[in-house]
Amino acid sequence: MRWLDELHLEHPVYGSRRLGVLLEQQGQRVNRKRVVRLLQVMGIEAIYPKRNLSRPGEGHEIYPYLLRDLEITGPNQVWCADITYIPMQHGFMYLVAVMDWWSRYVLAWELSNTMEAEFCIRAWEAALAHAGCAPLISNTDQGSQFTSPGYIDAVQSAGVEVSMDGRGRWIDNRFIERLWRSVKYEDVYLNDYGDGLSAGRGLGRWFGHYNEARPHQALGNATPSEWYRSAESYGGRAAKWEAKWLARANQRVEDVESGASAESMAGSEF
Repeated sequence: MRWLDELHLEHPVYGSRRLGVLLEQQGQRVNRKRVVRLLQVMGIEAIYPKRNLSRPGEGHEIYPYLLRDLEITGPNQVWCADITYIPMQHGFMYLVAVMDWWSRYVLAWELSNTMEAEFCIRAWEAALAHAGCAPLISNTDQGSQFTSPGYIDAVQSAGVEVSMDGRGRWIDNRFIERLWRSVKYEDVYLNDYGDGLSAGRGLGRWFGHYNEARPHQALGNATPSEWYRSAESYGGRAAKWEAKWLARANQRVEDVESGASAESMAGSEF
């Protein structure tokens, strides 16, 4: 699966058929059905639009994409989150990260050996704790982890609006897709971790270096931490649409609190 993961990063528009051909060219004899099954296990597919790309859970609500034509001009306006596959010497794990859209600063990350929503919720809550505030918008794909009631509740209870990519539109969450390419080529593939413990330690070092020391070309060779923590020095400013979204966020928090209060009062009657 390590080779398949590398090939997908090199050729993200290739589907199972072309990836199978490339594997055969590298001397890996594998039929297309096995390629399809491995891609499903890894949670990755080609980035062009097609049916059943990011599959929401059965009965899960899908939210609209809110970032189209939205000018993001500073930190904590939009956060994005995504999951990727991490190959190891013996097995694999899944990695989720929560990133600030404007600064590319990684607020939190978590490893898991399953694709359950719980580790995504932990990462979201860790990001809130690390930032000391909530963004205006949270953007993710339509995967079942991010459409799960638990994750949606964690986002909305913080007064944050939910945005989801269009199906098959990797460009809607492009900054975190670029993060995955960096972390795999600069750390995961080079270190070939033997287990989850060593992967966690190594990724912790890499994310610390990425945030605090690694020059970022798109940020004028500053670091994500510099842009996130000293936004005004790098042209950061409040968004023109921020007041409107803050009002909506405050109303959402009031609705959640009033709903909880009503439930408490109803329970006290028994």
